[in-house]
Amino acid sequence: MQPEMDHFADRLVAGMTDAIVYADGDGIIRHWNSGATRIFGFTATEACGQSLDIIIPGNLRERHWHGYRATMRTGETRYGDGQILSVPAMRKDGTRISVEFSIVPFTDDAGQMIGIAAIMRDATARFEELRALRKELAART
Repeated sequence: MQPEMDHFADRLVAGMTDAIVYADGDGIIRHWNSGATRIFGFTATEACGQSLDIIIPGNLRERHWHGYRATMRTGETRYGDGQILSVPAMRKDGTRISVEFSIVPFTDDAGQMIGIAAIMRDATARFEELRALRKELAART
């Protein structure tokens, strides 16, 4: 039965329309599914082996890496309990988008952090719609 479950997991990750990106402890991308290619524009070949910086807007990198390194060091994150975080991200062509994501921390047998997987969804259209509605409401008052 186990080979079927391995096949199931591989197919699930590969076929998801959401991005699934796994980065090691140094923030180097080690897995990039077809959903990540659809959302960010980089192929798996282009993304794997690169820093997460390829999808993090420049003005947010310092804050991102501060949190990432703290998570790798302590094993603690405020986003690991199923919470959804919304952040700006960047596509290959430099376009900024809004993504919602949750993370799955990965540890070794000794419990030490070795990487993080992020499951991301493009929320740009919804974010822009909410911003337009807020602007319209503000103009009415």
